[in-house]
Amino acid sequence: MEAFGQFVPLILIFAIMYFLLIRPQQKKVKDHKAMVGALRRGDQVVTQGGMIGKVSKVKDDDEIEVEIAQGVKVRVVKSTVAQVLSKTEPAEG
Repeated sequence: MEAFGQFVPLILIFAIMYFLLIRPQQKKVKDHKAMVGALRRGDQVVTQGGMIGKVSKVKDDDEIEVEIAQGVKVRVVKSTVAQVLSKTEPAEG
């Protein structure tokens, strides 16, 4: 029983670490995946590099084309999109 008493603080530390660090990080990753999965043409985005542009084409599962200025388009890996500034409404039909 004494050996179990020595492990109680260690178990408590792990539980606190789980609820303060691991769980919020998993939620953040899940939210980012959902945001990236919902990208569509016309969305205004910010990349992790700080570029702001409008999505002109969703090429495939992991790449988008972003127009950063009139006629200037760059290919960007979807996972590097940090934020979506404005969403476009889905086309009805």
